[in-house]
Amino acid sequence: MAKRVRQPGFRRNRNPVTWLLRHAQMSLSSLGRLSRSPLTTLMTAAVIGIALALPSGLHMLVDNVRQLSASWDGSASISLFLNDAVSDEQAEQVRAKVAARNDIADTRLIDRAAALDEFRRLSGFGQAIELLDQNPLPPVVLARPAARIQGSDAVGHLAQELQAFREIDLAQVDLQWVERLGAITGTIERAVLVLAVLLAGAVLLIVGNTIRLEIQNRHSEIEVVKLVGGTDAFIRRPFLYEGFWYGLLGAAIALILVIVSLVLLDGPVERLAGLYNSRFELAAVDWGSFLGIVGGGPLLGLCGAWLAVGRHLAHVQPE
Repeated sequence: MAKRVRQPGFRRNRNPVTWLLRHAQMSLSSLGRLSRSPLTTLMTAAVIGIALALPSGLHMLVDNVRQLSASWDGSASISLFLNDAVSDEQAEQVRAKVAARNDIADTRLIDRAAALDEFRRLSGFGQAIELLDQNPLPPVVLARPAARIQGSDAVGHLAQELQAFREIDLAQVDLQWVERLGAITGTIERAVLVLAVLLAGAVLLIVGNTIRLEIQNRHSEIEVVKLVGGTDAFIRRPFLYEGFWYGLLGAAIALILVIVSLVLLDGPVERLAGLYNSRFELAAVDWGSFLGIVGGGPLLGLCGAWLAVGRHLAHVQPE
């Protein structure tokens, strides 16, 4: 076996400027190597980008749904159905009494005539209602809780207090569907976390397999470097930078995919929200998601390259 000769050029340099220049040179050299096979590099980066974009996009979708449900929860109103013996004048007095509470932000009275007119317009039974001898609908007071009253428990407790009024037959607040939406959102969030872990493992495998093939293709070059005294750290460095560049390019593609998806969904979501008299809009990519994608891609690329180099580089020994 040939004797390994350590050359002075492979000794560790303690000068930080020289150390940074060598790393910068190695980084640019690795990027240049990838640019010489653009189609292969782009295909690998695209697969990484899709793997990063799926959990990132779903996470942003869950965040938007959570913000929407929180706004519905906070703007929940309580419908106070008054008994039949209460006249419209007495109903106004009840409304004023409810509005005077410090835990009520706003109130609105729907008298018997307005309630009947609304029912006639929305129910489709206009002709049948004309046959009635009298208005069967009671007055209704709509009460919106104060901003500090948040959550279904707090709103439900307030509704119980209001129902204690003798003029009020029923205090109704419908937050069950909001709670169900929150439970569904939590389940989807857990599924997104599991998916993110699985796809992160897929990124590690993709980068690791790509670096493994690169090590095989440069088998002879690695043997020569080891013969002239190149250390494992020196040989490992360009492969680590290749993994870094694969991860960074994949992160850039993931960001493009997420932004394009948000742009395509923004119009339909805005029209759907308009049907419910809401001004809800999809939130753009926030700094947390941006840093997660941009930082997560290169980190996974480095980890995948490190695992591949650590496993396969030891098998390359000069004869």
